[in-house]
Parts: sequence; C-alpha cells; structure tokens
Amino acid sequence: VVMYAIPGCGYCAGARRLLNRRGVPFEERPGDPSSAGRGRMARMTGGRTFPQIVIDGEPIGGYRELRRLARSGGLGDAPPRPSLWRRLMRRGSGRRAS
Repeated sequence: VVMYAIPGCGYCAGARRLLNRRGVPFEERPGDPSSAGRGRMARMTGGRTFPQIVIDGEPIGGYRELRRLARSGGLGDAPPRPSLWRRLMRRGSGRRAS
C-alpha cells in the first residue's frame, strides 16, 4: 500500500490511523499540493485530492474509498480482491481506477 499525503491534511491523518489500526503496512510518500503537483497526481492515480491510496499498483482513491474498503472487509490479513476494488469504485465517487 502506498499513500500519497500532504502535511496538515485531516483525511491523510484519518487514512494513516485506519491503516495503522488495521495493521496494514504502508509506505507514505509526500504529495505536492501545488496545481502542477495535483495534475501529476491525477495522471498517476486518477485523483487530484489527498490522500491518494494505491494498493498493489491499483489506485483505489482517497480516504472515503479506503474506509469503504475497510468496512467491506477488504483490509486486514488478506489482501483485497481486485474485483472488490472495481465494485467499490463503481459505487464510490464515480472515478475509476486506471
């Protein structure tokens, strides 16, 4: 799990707490909140907001999508199934992982 985050971001802190509480190891990478940085983030993950979370190379979205994945049982001991990610993305914000 890779999380792109920026300092002082409440949603980033929430995602960090959720991943830690679930015992999910993750790598936190600094995000760039500038307009150009958000554009690069959108090209990489499909999202312009922070955090952006990538699991096994597949962008899942931000904090809300991570929370939805956790509530559905997709976080924890077993890695989430790609089909679950696709279903969650369809129900989520309308963004799809690319």
